[in-house]
Amino acid sequence: MAKLFLVRHGQSLWNLENRFTGWQDIDITDAGIEEAKRAAVILKKEKIDIAFTSTLIRAQHTLTIILDEIGKPNIPVIIDKALNERSYGELEGLNKAETALKYGDEQVHAWRRSYDVVPPGGESLKDTYNRVIPYFEATIAPLLKEGQNVLIVAHGNSLRSLIMYLEHLSPEEILEREIATGIPVTYIFDEYFHVSRRDT
Repeated sequence: MAKLFLVRHGQSLWNLENRFTGWQDIDITDAGIEEAKRAAVILKKEKIDIAFTSTLIRAQHTLTIILDEIGKPNIPVIIDKALNERSYGELEGLNKAETALKYGDEQVHAWRRSYDVVPPGGESLKDTYNRVIPYFEATIAPLLKEGQNVLIVAHGNSLRSLIMYLEHLSPEEILEREIATGIPVTYIFDEYFHVSRRDT
């Protein structure tokens, strides 16, 4: 049996300011630091063998806090851009409410919540899925099959892609899922690699 722990990074500055963040390298706020510490309280009782995160500081900072708080700062950490947030292209840095005024609520909703609609110069959720899942299958799944417990600290849309895959959700079902910052979600893999979800 193995466990996979998924954590969305703590609140970032641009989360707070309601801006499209995407691939912009924005750090977490004081509230985000506290969210990371709360995640650590939940994970402290768990055995974690290896951790994965994205190339973006908000995820890396969250992971560092978690590992420090649980007393495991020296476990292996793998950083890969495959786990980066979805790119919002030309929308990055723009205020979401102001963007809705400019382009209309319906268009912005389509950019944010459709599975395969691409914002200008960016990625759809489908694009994000198509880079996250091959990486998971090639790099992370073999570790779980060996019985290692894995922690992934990443982003709303990269984790949404992974949840879609693990829970066999349709594009419509995954778009209804909100992933809270700093709250771990646990997946348990049995000896046949069947997966079940356990919410904290």
